[in-house]
Amino acid sequence: MYRSASVKIGPYYLGKTLGIGSFGKVKLAEHEICGLNVAVKILNRKKIKLLEMKEKVKREIDILKLFMHPHIIRLYEVINTPSDIFVVTEYITGGELFDYIIERGRLSEDESRKFFQQMISGIEYCHKQMIVHRDLKPENLLLDTHLNVKIADFGLSNTMKDGLFLKTSCGSPNYAAPEVICGKPYLGPEIDVWSCGIIMYGLLCGSLPFDDENIPNLFKKIKSGIYLLPGYLSDCSRDLIARMLVTNPLTRISLRGIRNHVWFQTRLPKYISFPPMKKNEKVNNRNRLDKKIIKIVAKKTKLGVNFLEMAIQCDDKNTFSIIYHLIKESITPFDMIIVDQEFSNSSKQIKTKKKFSNRNRGKNIFKTIKTKKKWFLGFENPFSRGTEVMKEIYRATKILNWFCECFGSYNIRLFIPRNTSWRVKKRFIVKKMYDLFNQIGLQLYKNFFSLLLDFYKVNGDSYLFLYYCKILVNEMDKEKQRYFQKANL
Repeated sequence: MYRSASVKIGPYYLGKTLGIGSFGKVKLAEHEICGLNVAVKILNRKKIKLLEMKEKVKREIDILKLFMHPHIIRLYEVINTPSDIFVVTEYITGGELFDYIIERGRLSEDESRKFFQQMISGIEYCHKQMIVHRDLKPENLLLDTHLNVKIADFGLSNTMKDGLFLKTSCGSPNYAAPEVICGKPYLGPEIDVWSCGIIMYGLLCGSLPFDDENIPNLFKKIKSGIYLLPGYLSDCSRDLIARMLVTNPLTRISLRGIRNHVWFQTRLPKYISFPPMKKNEKVNNRNRLDKKIIKIVAKKTKLGVNFLEMAIQCDDKNTFSIIYHLIKESITPFDMIIVDQEFSNSSKQIKTKKKFSNRNRGKNIFKTIKTKKKWFLGFENPFSRGTEVMKEIYRATKILNWFCECFGSYNIRLFIPRNTSWRVKKRFIVKKMYDLFNQIGLQLYKNFFSLLLDFYKVNGDSYLFLYYCKILVNEMDKEKQRYFQKANL
């Protein structure tokens, strides 16, 4: 961004317009010190007053201030001027989940489960903070560059209070619960569960269970609760959808029930398996801070490390904490290990057994990461870039005559023919033939100074899974040895 030609608001240089809303524009901005991008929503005070939306805007900002979760859009700060309100939020580049579904049609069960797990994790966190969203739909679920869900648009959200019911009929008709369209009072969490069931159906089927151009007819279908479940859905997914789309809110499954369901628990990431923190739960911020990132902040701001630690602990919305979180998220955009450290009290910081030295760099490039209670099937590479590791995986799979399918920038699945004498080109691998292959999933995680390549079994025998992992690591290790032999020559 060319700063000299930009308008500066606080520490941010405003750039191009990303969109235009009811109260003003949304612009891309760059932070003055760390140079990272954010989104700035400009709310015009006159338009807010004219439309009598002052309370609504204030409530949305107050709600966003409560949240700090990997699957909820982050509010960094609010800058007030006499004419406008500048709301600085996280800059999401992946677009809406709605466009993603429209482009690809119905998604695979594994990909749908990943989006659903992340959405439920964020909604459960909202409910712990006594906030109900009330407008959940794919258009309000954004995707970052790594295709991770970010829940956005809390304009219709409200605070839940013990003993009090909500009565406002709001949200999109296709995703609204029967009690909402009937004008009945509701507590809050149960209507979000209904909307999550509609979204899950849309992910797996590529369509909506209740749909009609005529609104009265649409409401009749929703009230009846009668819909069709396609035959290609698995039994577990059909069971969970049926438990969520129950017209009686008293018998509808709760978020706890969703969390304990078999379909939800399948391939559940570790950081989501921990329950969210309660609203008034105290956390030791000193143990949560990343010392390495604080040193980077100290270098950019030319301030002491101890002073920055104290400043960040005192307030999550001051200048130094904003720089800290911006840098942290740019270094580890979505690091499962870092998220484990922040959002669970039982997880511990991962430490490696030995440090690398220049002398043994060629011998021990890959090493297993271990903790006292956990271990990872994979290896760590502290020197290569993510693209180099992925190229090495593609090279090794090509030599081994395996096939791969990408599910993201750093998430791939390997298909190993069960009949090793059978050779088939990748274009013939279709969903009907998936059962003819042993499948292994590979996920590359980005840490501060290293990359962690994690292996997980998708199907097949566990012993064969470990055997194929060993073959892949050995093949990658051969290339490493050849590289250093050439370097020594």
